[in-house]
Amino acid sequence: MSLDSLKSRIPDYAKDLKLNLGSVIGNSDLPAQQLWGTVLATAIASRSPIVLRELEPEAKANLSPEAYTAAKSAAAVMAMNNVFYRTRHLLSDHEYGTLRAGLRMNVIGNPGVDKVDFELWSFAVSAINGCGMCLDSHEQVLRKAGVERETVQEAFKIASVIQAVGVTLDAEAVLAE
Repeated sequence: MSLDSLKSRIPDYAKDLKLNLGSVIGNSDLPAQQLWGTVLATAIASRSPIVLRELEPEAKANLSPEAYTAAKSAAAVMAMNNVFYRTRHLLSDHEYGTLRAGLRMNVIGNPGVDKVDFELWSFAVSAINGCGMCLDSHEQVLRKAGVERETVQEAFKIASVIQAVGVTLDAEAVLAE
């Protein structure tokens, strides 16, 4: 299973996705750990079994065991945080914003990899999950750490393409039943 295998499954009507998938992963300027951590975290966040099955082995082969675990941790903790903070932000009663969250998020403080990489993966997952507060928070941390806008955009380009591929392939699987 691989990127090529995943691209071969994309239907002709979604040719742009096939081209974009090859481009955002195959021609990325991100260092390997940032790239494959982003790919793995967003493949998990896409909730697409097809995408995750196809991309996980290649991600695992390109990541250290610590980075592999940290990318999965970013997807897990952001699945929780994105719902919590998005809901808190969307509620008309802003008093919820003054209440203590009371949720464990220890992995954010000690992810086992470079903090910038973990923040980038958390940002990309937040793009898929649509949490504006989390996007702003992680983007600010990345920018304060000296990460260029182009790198941040690269992460959400990867997230957008992986999400679109997942939606398309999952729809095709349902329609084929």
